[in-house]
Amino acid sequence: MDSASPSYQGHRYPAEVISHCVWRCSRFPLSFREVEKLMLQRGVLVSYETVRRWCLKFGQAYANGLRRRRARPGDKWYPDEVLIKINGELKHLWRAVDQDGMVLDILVQDRRGTAAARRFFRTLLKKTCSVPRGLATDRLRSYGAAHREVMPSVEHRCHQGLNNRAENSHQPTRQRERTMKGFRSVGGAQRFLTAAGGISPHVRPRRHRMTATEYRAGMTTRFAIWDQVTGVAGLPAAA
Repeated sequence: MDSASPSYQGHRYPAEVISHCVWRCSRFPLSFREVEKLMLQRGVLVSYETVRRWCLKFGQAYANGLRRRRARPGDKWYPDEVLIKINGELKHLWRAVDQDGMVLDILVQDRRGTAAARRFFRTLLKKTCSVPRGLATDRLRSYGAAHREVMPSVEHRCHQGLNNRAENSHQPTRQRERTMKGFRSVGGAQRFLTAAGGISPHVRPRRHRMTATEYRAGMTTRFAIWDQVTGVAGLPAAA
């Protein structure tokens, strides 16, 4: 098992089961109860609450492992914010992607004013450890004010249609929000969406740019990396 892999000590389920459940929840818009049913069809008895705890405990560790193996983010960033419902209340989900559609960071906040945009930009710079060459946003004034304070040397373009990449990246979250009928808490939503944002791009390549042969070969490589990150590759094969 890779030294950076998470520890499964104290868990009665094998790493293959845990990583597979987290993979399903991150890749597909499935509720925890639906994953429970799918695992039952495979002969694995696990409760939806256990699946939820696995996603919260191991999801971020898997995402961090994948992030260490990724190339540096692109030099053009596209931030955007969207409303999501958490425990019946509307919150603002901030998300930024690069020109290749890779999710850079996610942050759930109560507001979308200048202070919120400034906090998101600072968190984004700290997490990526890099500064972009360009920034493209919609016409929300908070972006301009925060840009002038946090990264004034970065070129900023403001237009309603420039950040379509970021807006499209919200679609998996919208699908999950409908499936789960909202999230229970701000902390739970932050942890789950941050982990899923790091895992989903790895198992969802931009297929429209690939031939069928390239896609299959690419997915084989990605699954091998997933097994290494989760520690499954270091386990003995089942008899």
